[in-house]
Amino acid sequence: MKRILIGLIVAAVLVAGGWFGFNLYVQHRVTAEIEAAFEQIRSGGGKASHGRIGFDLPSRTLTIEDINVEPGRSPIAGFKAARIKAAGVGQTDDAHVSAGTIEIAGVELAISGEAGAAGLKGSYKIPQATLTNYSGPTRVQGAPASESVLDAYRFTLEQFADVTAASVTVPSLSVAMNTGTGVTGDVDITYSGLAIRNINRGKIDTAKLDHAVFAITTRQPSRPDKLTGELSDMVIDGFDANAVIAALDPAKANDETYRRVYRQVTTGSYALTSTQGVRAQVGRIIVEDIGYQPSKFRPGELLALLPKDSSAPPTPAQSRELMEKIAGVYEGLRVGKAEISNLSATTPQGTAKLDAIKYAEGEFAVEGLDAPAAAGQFKMDRFALKSFSLPSLLRWTASIATPGRAPSPDQMLGLFGVLAGAELKGVVAPFKNIRKLVTVDTVSLDWGQLIGSIPSKAHVVAKFVTPTDASDPKQLPLLAAGIDKLAIDLDLGAAWTQQSNSLVLAPATLDIGGIARAQARLALANVSRDMFSLDPAQVTGQAMQIETGTIELSLHDSGVVDLVVAQFARMQNVSRDAARSAIVEMIRAQGEKVAASNIDAKPAVDAIASFVETSGQTLTIKLTPLGKVPVLQLMDVLNNEPIVALAQFRMEASTGL
Repeated sequence: MKRILIGLIVAAVLVAGGWFGFNLYVQHRVTAEIEAAFEQIRSGGGKASHGRIGFDLPSRTLTIEDINVEPGRSPIAGFKAARIKAAGVGQTDDAHVSAGTIEIAGVELAISGEAGAAGLKGSYKIPQATLTNYSGPTRVQGAPASESVLDAYRFTLEQFADVTAASVTVPSLSVAMNTGTGVTGDVDITYSGLAIRNINRGKIDTAKLDHAVFAITTRQPSRPDKLTGELSDMVIDGFDANAVIAALDPAKANDETYRRVYRQVTTGSYALTSTQGVRAQVGRIIVEDIGYQPSKFRPGELLALLPKDSSAPPTPAQSRELMEKIAGVYEGLRVGKAEISNLSATTPQGTAKLDAIKYAEGEFAVEGLDAPAAAGQFKMDRFALKSFSLPSLLRWTASIATPGRAPSPDQMLGLFGVLAGAELKGVVAPFKNIRKLVTVDTVSLDWGQLIGSIPSKAHVVAKFVTPTDASDPKQLPLLAAGIDKLAIDLDLGAAWTQQSNSLVLAPATLDIGGIARAQARLALANVSRDMFSLDPAQVTGQAMQIETGTIELSLHDSGVVDLVVAQFARMQNVSRDAARSAIVEMIRAQGEKVAASNIDAKPAVDAIASFVETSGQTLTIKLTPLGKVPVLQLMDVLNNEPIVALAQFRMEASTGL
């Protein structure tokens, strides 16, 4: 029994010694691996040190304290961590390590580098962060290609693309930035409640941020300012870092495929306050389907064009080159949908409110505006730009921006190629200073079929009500007749057809509520494509070939005849019946002269006289060319001998209620 007991004691001692020896061996090996990683940084010209390293074998828990790393090259100036504790540590393969949980405390990250023309310095502080079910590389592979911020960003994302984790939680994060000599000075941001779910080799399912508070100081010499604000409930769904890596990779410069970076980004309320007395607030922001096209989205090329000395203004050529590069970058950015809702801005002049700013499928719209104006409140239901393209707008702006020289007509007409139309609805605005309002139901402009920079197809619709202006002598008869406002309804379209070389004006309708409604249709023949030119000599030469087609006119009397009669009665100081009779006699007398050279004109004269004799009728006139009638020749004859001009047409006219 004694021998057995002694044997057990010896075995226990050997096992314990072996256990502790093995534990010390494992800890030594772990320490050696960590030291090798730190030596990799030191061999690259940086500094790296750490404090105590502990490893508990039963729980496979690794603890590293007092980490201090200075890579020795920008933009990363330094990294510190009070403690990193990883539990459930394992090695999935020769190049990757895993951990059930990782707790990081007291993190400080400093950055310093050149970003365009401004020296950038900043720091990030994270008191506590926790990762679960982590797997990542054992060693940092490679190094940034240069000291640029973009290369460092790409390098960081490439390391991130080799990481997986079930979750990352950061209760708080503070950021302090100084942009050097730029207009923007100090930037301080504090984030709280950051939670990231399902990280898988560069992709993130969801990232949420509860709250952010920031302060920005501007260095404008004439008007320094400080902006403070806060943002809540930010959510990012479906982030893919691999798409950003492709956009920053020079090797992907020929990749023309769009790669989605974000499926959706949303925020809750956002508020901004200025020391200048301005406060802005946003209720919600949502952006969907954000993608990059690597061949065009090249931010590095844009940064290379930024002036190194911000005090020296760029030359016009440099400005155009920069604008073109910015347009190219935006051309490589795709946004499926964007909406900013419930906006408001308070200034010393009052509070302006806006329901929404929207972008979707090429349409940019502003909705629900209610803002103070000099003579009262301005309201608008909707303003929209059709087929809106920011890259095209930037390029057009660059083309017309030449200091000391006004844009040419061709440059100004280039705007037609930037947009395909515009729409305005539901406007209520002060009319001058007379406490009356202009109301716009709708104004819509559409154009297309560009020949060069000139549209060969256009359509205008306008419906609005405007007060009668007593300061305009031409409108005094309206006021005398008791008409204090005019309801205008305009529908005007024109289109050129290449196959027939014809230009048709239709529809052409003007309805002045309470007065009259006029309609017209005009066809022009032999209109060459060369007519759509900015060369005056070419236009004049082509215009001589244009021929007049059939002209159809109609006018419905809703009060205009009585208005003319009343005005004539006041001028002649006679009764309205006498005035009407006098006008009819003048029409018939003039008609006799016209009929002398064109027998078809007599029915038309009779129809016009009948139209004046009886109110509320519709007058219809149709003019059909008797042969070829050149437009320029017709206009010249109309100015000098209108009777001769009308003799070139067969006239048909009628009236009816």
